Amino acid sequence: MIPPVPDDVLVRLKTALGEGGWSQDGERLAPKLVEWRDRWSGRTPLLALPGNTAQVAAVVAICAAAGVAITPQGGNTGLVGGQIPDGEILLSTERLAGVREVDVLDDALTVEAGVTLAAVHEAAAAAGRRFPLSLASEGSATVGGLISTNAGGTAVLRYGTMRALVLGIEAVMPDGAVWNGLKRLRKDNTGYDLKQLLIGAEGTLGVVTAATLKLFPRPASRAVAFAGVGSPTDAIALLARAKAETGGAVEAFEIIGRLGVELAVRHLPGVREPLESRPPWYVLIETAEPLAGAAEAALERLLAGALADGLITDASLAQNETQAKAFWALREGQSAAQKPEGPAWKHDVSVPISRIGDFIEAAGRRLAERFAGARIDAFGHVGDGNIHYDVLGPIGGDPAAHLAGRDAGARIVHDLVVFLGGSISAEHGLGTMKTAEALAYKSPVEVAALRAVRAALDPGRIMNPRVLF
Repeated sequence: MIPPVPDDVLVRLKTALGEGGWSQDGERLAPKLVEWRDRWSGRTPLLALPGNTAQVAAVVAICAAAGVAITPQGGNTGLVGGQIPDGEILLSTERLAGVREVDVLDDALTVEAGVTLAAVHEAAAAAGRRFPLSLASEGSATVGGLISTNAGGTAVLRYGTMRALVLGIEAVMPDGAVWNGLKRLRKDNTGYDLKQLLIGAEGTLGVVTAATLKLFPRPASRAVAFAGVGSPTDAIALLARAKAETGGAVEAFEIIGRLGVELAVRHLPGVREPLESRPPWYVLIETAEPLAGAAEAALERLLAGALADGLITDASLAQNETQAKAFWALREGQSAAQKPEGPAWKHDVSVPISRIGDFIEAAGRRLAERFAGARIDAFGHVGDGNIHYDVLGPIGGDPAAHLAGRDAGARIVHDLVVFLGGSISAEHGLGTMKTAEALAYKSPVEVAALRAVRAALDPGRIMNPRVLF
C-alpha cells in the first residue's frame, strides 16, 4: 500500500513544475488513470507534467528526498498495467515532445521521450530516412514508453527490438541526477552499458527524457502478401524459405489463425477476406529491397515456388499501397476485433521459432481439456517467435465464468512456454500484471542479481515500486 503523499511535498512539486506543469483536475487525470482495455484503473494525488529535463530532475529529486513513489507514463498504451499509478505521483512525459536533432551522416535522430512513434516516422521521412519500428499504436505510443518496455513490433525479424535501435539515452536517475548519454556511436566498448539497463526497465531505474535513435535508408520497393498455409509448422518452413530466397529482405512475417480473420471481417469496418480459399492459417509477409521493383518480383517468385511445391495453398500479392495497408489493417486490428466477443485471456509469449507449432498444438489441446468451448485466437510474429495467444470464451457463454478461469489458463500456457525454452512476456513487459508470476519462473541467481542492480540505483525503491523485482 502506497502511503499518502505529504502536503508539503505536493507544494514543492507544484512550485518546481510551475504553471501548466501539474494537475489535480479529475477530468484531466481520468484518461491517464485507466488502461485502454479497462482492465486497470488507478489513482494519484498529482499529475506531474514536466516540460523539460530539468523539471523531471526536480520532481524526482523532491520525491527521492521525501521517499515518495513515482509512476512514469508515456502514451498509456501499455498492456500489463505498469503505467497505471496506485497512489504514486504520476509523471507524464507528454510535454517532452521536441525533435532535437536529425543527422543524416550519422543516421541518427534525437527526440524527447514524449514524441510519438508516428512523429518519429515523420521526422525520419522528412530527412529521407526511415525508423523501422512499427506497431499498431504508433499514433499514441511514445519513445520513452517504447524504450522502457523494449518494444518489438512487426519488423524485429530484420531490425531487432527497441534495444537494437537506440544509440543513446538521456535519463533522470532515481536520485534526481541527470545522465546525458545521448551518444551516436555504433561502437562504445567502455564497460557496463547503462543505456541497456534502462531499456526494458519499465521506469524502475530512472525516467528516460530523450533518446538518439538509429535511422536507415528508405527502401526503393516494398511488397506485401497474404498466403494460406495448413499449419504453423508450414508457416515456419515458408519463413526459412523466404529468408533464404530473398537474402534477408524479409521485414515482417506474421501468422493469423482462421478465427482471427473471421473476427476481423465480422467486426472491423472495411475488412475483407484476404483469400477466397479461407485456409486454417494465414501468413502476412512483407519484404523490402533497395532497387525499384525488386521486392515485388522476389516475393512473387517465392509465392509461385511455394505454391507449386504445396507449401502454401493460396496467396494474394498486394497490387498497390492501398491494398498493402488493408492487409496490415487486418493484422493490426486483431485485438480490436476480439472486443465485441467478450473478455479474452491475453498471453504475450515467445518460444524458439522451431517450437511455435509445438506450442500452439499443445496449448490448444491442454486448454480444451480444461476449458470446454474456449476459442483460441493465436497471431503474431513468427519471425521472432512472439505469439499473442488469446483465449476467448465459448460462444454464448458466461463472460464472468470465463474471466474466473484466466489465472488457471495462464498457468497452463506459461508453464508450457517455459518448458519449451520461452518467455512469458515477449514484448509488453511484466508491469503489475506479471511481476509476481515471473518470480516463479526465474532462477534465484537471476532474481538476486536483478534486485542488486535495482537496490544500487534506487535504494528507496521510489521508481515504479510495484513493478519488477
